[in-house]
Amino acid sequence: MSFPKDHSQKPYKLLEHTADIGIRVKSKNLKGVFKDAASAMFDILAEKQKRKILAQKTLSLKQQAANKEELLLAWLNELLSLSAVKGLVFHSFTIKRIDENNLEAMVKGEDSRGYEIKTEIKAATFNGLMLKKSGSGYTAEVVFDV
Repeated sequence: MSFPKDHSQKPYKLLEHTADIGIRVKSKNLKGVFKDAASAMFDILAEKQKRKILAQKTLSLKQQAANKEELLLAWLNELLSLSAVKGLVFHSFTIKRIDENNLEAMVKGEDSRGYEIKTEIKAATFNGLMLKKSGSGYTAEVVFDV
């Protein structure tokens, strides 16, 4: 299992976990947490190998869930599913609208043939899931089943 070469400047932190990979994301707002969690997931998943930009695709997504924690999992798992089905590695995430139960976003992905898959992520899990608001913004922890 390999990790991003230099994640010290990334807006997330890798967490030690026995059989899986966890992340902690902090952001000023909910949009930032969702965007940074998706970026972290794809940083763990794949690394760009070809400098040339391969075919790109932009997708519009809508998610609904019972609460913001479940919404975060639904978002990440939908991205994983779409990545596998469409052969894309997503690299750009624009959260257009978000509240406790709903998310609308635009995502951009590039053909996965331009990437090395480093870690196969099966799913974002409820195990250790946390999303809380504090005075300085939001913090989320997500564990990925690998």
